[in-house]
Amino acid sequence: MRKKSVTIKEVAREAGVSAQTVSRVLNNREDVSEETRLNIQRIITSLGYSPNILARSLIQGKTHTIGVVGYGLSFYGPSRILTGIEHQANELGYSLLFSLLRDPEQNLGESLFANLVSRKVDGIIWAVPEIGADRPALIAQAQTAPVPVVFINMEPREGLSVAAMDNLSGARQAVEHLIEQGYQKIGIITGPGTWWESRQREAGWRAALSAAGRGSNRELDPLRAAGDWTPASGESGLAQLLRQEPNLDAVFACNDPMALGALMAARNFGKRVPADLAVAGYDDSPEASYYFPPLTTVRQPLADMGAQAVRMLHRALEHAGAEPYPPEQVWMRPGLVVRASTLKIV
Repeated sequence: MRKKSVTIKEVAREAGVSAQTVSRVLNNREDVSEETRLNIQRIITSLGYSPNILARSLIQGKTHTIGVVGYGLSFYGPSRILTGIEHQANELGYSLLFSLLRDPEQNLGESLFANLVSRKVDGIIWAVPEIGADRPALIAQAQTAPVPVVFINMEPREGLSVAAMDNLSGARQAVEHLIEQGYQKIGIITGPGTWWESRQREAGWRAALSAAGRGSNRELDPLRAAGDWTPASGESGLAQLLRQEPNLDAVFACNDPMALGALMAARNFGKRVPADLAVAGYDDSPEASYYFPPLTTVRQPLADMGAQAVRMLHRALEHAGAEPYPPEQVWMRPGLVVRASTLKIV
């Protein structure tokens, strides 16, 4: 015979308090004495009481569920961001309803957005990189959505909550390091030009070189090769740069896999790293310190950014004022990790 579930009224009767007081303890309210709280928690454990989550959701008008739209789990960056989202959501008591957008350049995701809203999520985190023209329709949906929305890794815009990585600053740190090491011809292997992150990293490269008097934007163009985030494009990109500028003595690859491909190309061209050619990357992926030589790269607090997005959403959901919670824009700052691939041998 199935055992009957313990009710909140039975807990209250055993504790000698009202059901409302038990409810306050279950909801972590502060207006309960510590002695009463501990007694109720002891009784809840002894009776084996388990709150009816569905009933509480109906009463509170909340599902304690966050909708998350992600992309590119095969890439290091997006996977780390989603790890941060999951950990922080778990700590704050939220469940996740996850959807994967497979091709943002073809499918702009408006249907996923509407589907999450229809499934009564409390809020949405859009963890898809800004690629091409994938934002206007989404922004319009976010601004009229009945739930708060936080975007990750897109250009911050007024009236939207955005957690963004300062990619320009990260790239600039890497290139300034190469300049300080005395390298003269510093090339770049970019990511896809449709990605906002890629454009920002290229802008950081240009800003560092221009500030050092290394040439105008047009003069820097022969030091630029386009990649697509893959090692193969890093290999072909460095080959292109060496054809365009035989005196190239350093290259900044806009992610670590392309830097790995550049290291392969350097060996194929008989270039010693770093004696003949310095190579720097971006991401500080787990394998970066095991490249040969170990890779100088830019470390991003990616999991922290995912966690920050959950906290931003949580603050908006917990806001009890008459006016909606104001949008937040948070910049995460990356930092340079210097290893042997860029250090000149004296």
